[in-house]
Amino acid sequence: MIQFDAVHKRFPNGTTAVHDLTLDMPEGGVTVLVGSSGCGKTTTLRMINRMVEPTSGTIKVAGRDVTRQDAAELRRSIGYVIQQAGLFPHRTVLDNIATVPLLLGHGRRKARARAAELLETVGLAPDAGRRYPHQLSGGQQQRVGVARALAADPPVLLMDEPFGAVDPVVRSQLQDELLRLQKELGKTIVFVTHDIDEAVRLGDRIAVFRTGGHLVQCASPAELLARPADDFVADFLGAERGLKLLSLKTLAGVPQGPAPENGTWSLVLDEAGKPLHWRSADAVELPVRPLTDGDSLLSALNESIASPTGLIARVDAAGVLTGVSSRDDIHTHAGQAHTDARAVAA
Repeated sequence: MIQFDAVHKRFPNGTTAVHDLTLDMPEGGVTVLVGSSGCGKTTTLRMINRMVEPTSGTIKVAGRDVTRQDAAELRRSIGYVIQQAGLFPHRTVLDNIATVPLLLGHGRRKARARAAELLETVGLAPDAGRRYPHQLSGGQQQRVGVARALAADPPVLLMDEPFGAVDPVVRSQLQDELLRLQKELGKTIVFVTHDIDEAVRLGDRIAVFRTGGHLVQCASPAELLARPADDFVADFLGAERGLKLLSLKTLAGVPQGPAPENGTWSLVLDEAGKPLHWRSADAVELPVRPLTDGDSLLSALNESIASPTGLIARVDAAGVLTGVSSRDDIHTHAGQAHTDARAVAA
C-alpha cells in the first residue's frame, strides 16, 4: 500500500502544487490520478519515488517512509513509465530493458534473458530486441517503456500519462495490454492521466484533483460516476457520465432467448453455429456484431440500436451463438445498474 498522510508540496516560487493530501492507494490495485493541467497529479506521483521531495507530511510505501530511504535505491525498486517512453536512443531495445537489472548488479546474461522474457510479456516480437528506439513505432516504444519498468519485478509501478502521445487506436491497444498485464502480475499501479475515459477504463480507484493540489474525491469508477462529490467533479466527468457507468457493467446478467426464425428478419449462422448476418424476408442482409457476457451494457445498447430487430446476438468464448437479448431487457439492466451504483455510493 502507498499512503499519503497530510502531504504538502510548495515550490520555492511560492506555488502550492499539493495541498494537505491524505490518501491511501491499495496494494495490487490501479489508482488513477486525474485533473486538469497544474492540479498536482504529476507532482503527487513523483513524490512517491522522490523525484520531487515533499515539503511536509509523510509518504509510505509498504509501511516504509520514502524520505528515510536512499533515493537512488528507492527509484530502482519502483517502476517508472513516462510519456514518450524516455528510452536511451543509443542502446538497443534489449539493453534498454536490461538497464535496471544491470544497475542492481545482475549479470549481463541474466539481465538480457529477463529483458527477452519481457519483450514477449508486453507483446513484442523477439527480433525487436535487436532494434533501436527510433526504429520502433510510438506504440512499440511505449511497450518497451513498460517492459523496462517491469524488468526488476518492482511491486510498485508509476505511470505518468504513458499513452498520451499515441493515436487513439494505439492508445486503446496499450490500455488493453496494461489491463492484461495487471491481471497477470497484480502490481500496485499509480497512473496519471487527464482523460477521464482512460481513468474509468483502467482504474480500481480514481482520485480527482482540482487546481491548487486539492483532492476533491477518491472512489471506485462506479461510485464516482453515480455520485460525484460536487459540481466540480460532475463537470469534470462530463455530461455523459451515465454512459460511462454503463461501460463498467457487463451483459452477463441480461436474459437470453432463442434467435428469431421465419419472421421479418432471421439470424444466419455458419456450420459451426457462429452468427454471420441478419437476413430479411426479401433477402436483404445486414451485418451482425455478436457480443459475449464480458462485453459492456453500453456496447449492447449501441448494437441493439444498430440491429434491425433490436436484438443482439450473444456468443460464447468460441464465437458460437448462445441466444439473443432484447433492447428492452438491456435497457432494464442499464437502469438497474444506475440504481445499484447509487445505492452502493449512498
